[in-house]
Amino acid sequence: MKRFLLLALAGVLLVSGSLVGCSSKTSESSEETIKVATDATWAPFETVNEQTKQIQGFDIDLFNAIAAKEDFKIDFQNVAFDPLLAGMAQGTYDAAISSITITAERQKAMLFSDPYFDAGQIITVRINNTTINSKNDLVGKTVAVQLGTTGNIEVNNIAGATAKPYDDIGLAFQDLMNGQVDAVVCDNPVAVNYVATNTTKIKTAGSVFTDEQYGIAVANGKTALLSQINDGLAKVKADGELHTIAVKWQLAQ
Repeated sequence: MKRFLLLALAGVLLVSGSLVGCSSKTSESSEETIKVATDATWAPFETVNEQTKQIQGFDIDLFNAIAAKEDFKIDFQNVAFDPLLAGMAQGTYDAAISSITITAERQKAMLFSDPYFDAGQIITVRINNTTINSKNDLVGKTVAVQLGTTGNIEVNNIAGATAKPYDDIGLAFQDLMNGQVDAVVCDNPVAVNYVATNTTKIKTAGSVFTDEQYGIAVANGKTALLSQINDGLAKVKADGELHTIAVKWQLAQ
């Protein structure tokens, strides 16, 4: 009987030790993963690499750098821009990085990090166009924009201009080159990127006509995550990594 009790006790200790070991191992390997939405149609900030099929770009490198500083993992979700904003307002995603301009209206539905990039709206037209040189010249014109963007908002505010929204800004530029629309209005770095690869077909017209700043969106209530992101962003700025990433994607300001 005594021998049986000793064997039973040894078995209990062995099982307990195994459980402790498993618990310790799980704790050591646990790392927070956050769900991050991005619309990968906005080169050079976020786009899908045709060879690897992976999402890449300035914003992707930036968020990865922040995650490395703050020790969390990222699960990037490729989402069209308008549903992305709706998803952030509903708390579907923890955060979003997608060339998102910080606006008072958006701040009602989500939190924003400190700014990380200055941008603005610019007009793109076909190479032979000489009549559109400013936003005032868009009156009576059909103007392609990406749905839900500040470019969409700006064109809607021009009396007499007709905004034609697209889910993919690349399709808007394609329609411009094919003569289906009169102009495209979008963020200047994106327009410059498309012009650089289609120099014989399109050009920018006039100068940037808005002042905007990009921020990383964070779901309402996730103030701890916002603090982490701001801390990581400050570190990436301070050690020069943000500038290095900007140079890599030809976006140094």
